[in-house]
Amino acid sequence: MTAALRFAAALVLVLVSGLVPGLARAQLQEDAMLLVAHPAFRDLEYRQTVLLAAPAPNGGHVGVILNRPTKRSLGSLFPEHEPSKKVVEPVYYGGPFSRGALVALVRSDQTPGGGSVPLMEHLYLAFRANTIDHVIETTPNEARYFVGYVGWRPGELKSEIDRGLWSVMNADVDTIFRKDTDSLWEELLQQSRRIRAESPLPVLAAR
Repeated sequence: MTAALRFAAALVLVLVSGLVPGLARAQLQEDAMLLVAHPAFRDLEYRQTVLLAAPAPNGGHVGVILNRPTKRSLGSLFPEHEPSKKVVEPVYYGGPFSRGALVALVRSDQTPGGGSVPLMEHLYLAFRANTIDHVIETTPNEARYFVGYVGWRPGELKSEIDRGLWSVMNADVDTIFRKDTDSLWEELLQQSRRIRAESPLPVLAAR
């Protein structure tokens, strides 16, 4: 990677380390979740988005937007880095935090390296440049690459969910790495509505 990319990756690692104390050591208490934006969520950054988010040990969350592919390949972003040309999928826009930094969503039986956040079993979000380099050089298509990410301070995501900005769904690898994301938001929105409609109403206590 270029020196500028390494600097950006180092900067994002510092920022995320502040958000997630003990980044390299921490094991999350819960698995990752999918967040489906409410149709009335008008913020252009998150309008009609599906996010992957995972809880952090301090109560915050980190994640990426899953359905914002760009028109750029990794090889076109880093033409002098030969291993990047092996990546088949486009680079995705991950979120408004540290837009100049590259992060990687990595499928692996073990942590891909330092500066990686465990999201769920066999899935990590890598922030450190040398770890992302290693992934690109060894298993380039076992990861999805994003520019930027999304972060929440403790309590922020819960507040957004309580306000109805997001529907929460279980995450699975097939959905996370789905190639055709054009209709992902609409499909998951309808699915979340069916789940709510089929859920039993709470039983009211007798007065």
